[in-house]
Amino acid sequence: MIVILKRDPDKAQLRSLMTWLESKGVSVHTTVGAQQTILGLVGDTSAIDIDLISALDIVEAVRRVQEPYKNANRKFHPQDTVVTVKGVSIGGGRLAVLAGPGAVESREQIVSLSERLKAAGADILWGGAYKSRSSPYSFQGLRAEGVKYLCEAGSLCGLPVAAELADISQAEELKDVDIIIVGARNMRNYELLRFLGGINKPVILKRAVSATYEELLMSAEYIMSAGNPEVILCERGIRTFEPHTSFTFDISAIPVLKQLSHLPVIADPCYAAGSYSLAEPLSEAAAAAGADGLLLVVNADPAHALCDGPLSIKVEGFEKTVKKVRRIEKTRLESD
Repeated sequence: MIVILKRDPDKAQLRSLMTWLESKGVSVHTTVGAQQTILGLVGDTSAIDIDLISALDIVEAVRRVQEPYKNANRKFHPQDTVVTVKGVSIGGGRLAVLAGPGAVESREQIVSLSERLKAAGADILWGGAYKSRSSPYSFQGLRAEGVKYLCEAGSLCGLPVAAELADISQAEELKDVDIIIVGARNMRNYELLRFLGGINKPVILKRAVSATYEELLMSAEYIMSAGNPEVILCERGIRTFEPHTSFTFDISAIPVLKQLSHLPVIADPCYAAGSYSLAEPLSEAAAAAGADGLLLVVNADPAHALCDGPLSIKVEGFEKTVKKVRRIEKTRLESD
């Protein structure tokens, strides 16, 4: 349920209303916008009398929300959420570019690459330390050592750092990472999501390959309802009957999710396509569709990468892609 207040509501009446609502066992989330203030009621609202609230002088309207996700719902929070990490904003119009290798392979590799990525236009450095692979015989990442190298590289080049948390047991080793990534395989790992609700770090939540938009938003709800409002949704492709790409990149997910939710939405075109040659056009499409960011796999030497080589963009290609999406971003902002 949401309660839309009239402009400049009486403070005493508002306090009285909120106290009464909380006495009914619901939590009240207040969103103050430029034009109106909204009270979002989360919990069992079946015993709350809508007519009684509607009759109050300070209330403009009362509406029941049918969707099961509340915290992530744009009806509760009309303004876009902007997540800011070390001066870099994700959401609110500007396109944030996250770039890095599919796997951190050595200190020298990630330190050298990070400097080149920053010079080419990256806003955030990311890299794989714990690699969740389909085969147990594939390279599984440098794990804690990889996290250490990644954080060192970010510190040296002056970029925030993002890395994937595959299991709660890895949390201590990722304590210095600025943004936590939840991979598609873990979108339904509800214990992990609850745990991430209790940390003070933004979380990038990737859509599972068979998940609907509502299922992705319900996973975000797990994190938000546990206390962490800084969730970033990520479209990274769904499984279809088409074998030409690793997954089918769902471009419609970007505008639909932004209609349904106030959370930032970014795109992961490299893992969706499975081929570096498709990364540039899919990045352009995502930027034009209104994505708040791109997560790109970039490697200085993709041919000899220990994993994700075929989908990794070379640094030169990354620089070209960034220039193109920045032009699209500028055009989109000017048209708005």
